[in-house]
Amino acid sequence: MDRGHPTIHPRQWAAWAFLTPVTLYLVLFYAYPLYRNLDLSLRDYTVRSFVQGDAPFTGLHNYRTVLDDPAFAPALLHTVVFTAVCLVFQYVIGLALAVFFHQHFRLSATLRALFLVPWLLPLIVSASTWSWLFNSDSGLVNALLSSVGIGPVNWLTSPSWSLASVIIANIWIGVPFNLVVLHSGLQSIPAGLYEAAALDGAGAWRRFRSITFPLLRPVSAITLLLGLVYTLKVFDIIWIMTKGGPAGASTTFATWSYQLGFGNLLPAFGPGAAVGNLLVVAALVFGLVYVRVQRKQALS
Repeated sequence: MDRGHPTIHPRQWAAWAFLTPVTLYLVLFYAYPLYRNLDLSLRDYTVRSFVQGDAPFTGLHNYRTVLDDPAFAPALLHTVVFTAVCLVFQYVIGLALAVFFHQHFRLSATLRALFLVPWLLPLIVSASTWSWLFNSDSGLVNALLSSVGIGPVNWLTSPSWSLASVIIANIWIGVPFNLVVLHSGLQSIPAGLYEAAALDGAGAWRRFRSITFPLLRPVSAITLLLGLVYTLKVFDIIWIMTKGGPAGASTTFATWSYQLGFGNLLPAFGPGAAVGNLLVVAALVFGLVYVRVQRKQALS
């Protein structure tokens, strides 16, 4: 037997066979696009050089261009406001609904399934529906407002209301995800804890504050993290409803990146990729913070 060439166990071959498709998928659809986006942000790409692949290396010039752009500060503010408001309302409403449906009344399963409809609909359908609802002339929202004596609001064409409009639409889409994940987390909390607390005279709010919310914290953390990553990159809803307007009033980093790269006759591929990379870095930072917090909690 040749000791210099150890044989590979058949189980090892099987393990590599299962890992290969996953590895190829990650490389082709995650690692390579990220590499290409980084390369775009570090070179001066034009349409010709994008095809021929001879763009000159410019280092961090595209990032400096983005930071010096007058649109940077408003886009950053809109991204922060859009993400923060959506996360808070999606989580609070989703948690309230999860606790409500945890009561297991007769129609709880049916109603919970109906609440999943916004999550299952294609985004183009959801965005188009909300565009119709917020239409200034024939929208249902203004019709309801006029029935109570409130004048029409230019939801999608007013700089004061366009960002609020896309926030409302995105909250509606994201609530079902929070409902499903948080409801699953509630299922793992032992019912005996609630029974013991009730015997001790704890009311519903006391049981929620002392049992439900603390034990749901790990599930809440991953829900908020996933919601943050998704909300940072929301593009479809904003673009279909307002295209980032009017006058950039609802422009976020996601829509700004698209406008730079594809929204002009002379596309700015480098700055557009730089804005996209800023989103990637933001999501990565929050992901690392989450991992660090979880590690501290596991050690404590």
